[in-house]
Amino acid sequence: MSTGTALAVDPHVVTCTLAPRFEAVRTARDFARTTLQRWGLTELFDDVALVASELVTNALRHAIGARPDPSGGNQGEYDFPIQPTPEGRLPIRISLVHRAPQVVCAVSDPSSLGPIAREADFVAESGRGLHLVESFSRSWGWHPLGSGKVVWAMFEAESIGAPLNGHPELGGRSPLDGPVDVGGRHRRSA
Repeated sequence: MSTGTALAVDPHVVTCTLAPRFEAVRTARDFARTTLQRWGLTELFDDVALVASELVTNALRHAIGARPDPSGGNQGEYDFPIQPTPEGRLPIRISLVHRAPQVVCAVSDPSSLGPIAREADFVAESGRGLHLVESFSRSWGWHPLGSGKVVWAMFEAESIGAPLNGHPELGGRSPLDGPVDVGGRHRRSA
């Protein structure tokens, strides 16, 4: 379970601090489901849940590392903060932001090393996460923080719910209109 979910003053910006356990991935998916339901955007759940799972898994696996808690914690528990520390170390947090028509899923973690998409090995069990993030989101990128980073992915709510009624003058699209150009993909903010 999460260590706590905070609803900000703006109901369209919500954040959940994740516990340092493998179960954090499930917590992130549950958080995404609840939030998207509240916003009436359940049609985005599959894509957002997959991307949230990948970003949280990457944060646990790469930003935190598979270090058991030195205080004698169980295997699968990590030595990282659940609150910001005096030294500035950040916990892993997932945030969802809804600014129509976009939804942004952002995962922050204590590592300042940026994500690196690598060539997926055909037989490897890992190494495809960022390729999935790119495939299931409109765009994605990352931004360094003072003592960590945030990796984000943007989703287009409008295009999913846009009517295909063949009346472009009324805001609908026809299947004959062709694909929607969604612009560039990966970006690193400096």
